[in-house]
Amino acid sequence: MKMLRMIRAVVVVAAIGVTAPAIADDDSGAIRHLMMATFDKPEAPLSVDPVTVFKDVAVAGWSQGDMGGRALLRRKHDTWTLTLCSGDALKEAGALEQFGLTAEEAKAMANAVVEAEAKIDPALVAKFSTFDGVVMMDGDGHHPPAQGQEHKS
Repeated sequence: MKMLRMIRAVVVVAAIGVTAPAIADDDSGAIRHLMMATFDKPEAPLSVDPVTVFKDVAVAGWSQGDMGGRALLRRKHDTWTLTLCSGDALKEAGALEQFGLTAEEAKAMANAVVEAEAKIDPALVAKFSTFDGVVMMDGDGHHPPAQGQEHKS
């Protein structure tokens, strides 16, 4: 009987271990797909990596040609939406709080982004830092139109 309980516990732990990463992978894939559909161009291929997900918020590092940066995304229902693009601010807890995360979420996300970026090429991480300022997206996750231009859907 004791052996049967131990086997069941191992099976449950194994199932949880397999399921949790699959969910994160699904989120990362959905985020990459959204960003590729929005910004990838044949003449300027987009690369999106790493994608760091914490609850219903994510930070994705991206590069395109000589440019790079980080994107803040939020899950609305079952869909990811781009909120803003920035540079180093998206790995700083204080800035993440200003962008609407709670203090707990901001600290956890900042730590997770720094940890994820420590595993990739430092030259790529340096490219993320070249994004200057903050570009807010509209409610649909698109860049707002430039002053004097209409938004095209």
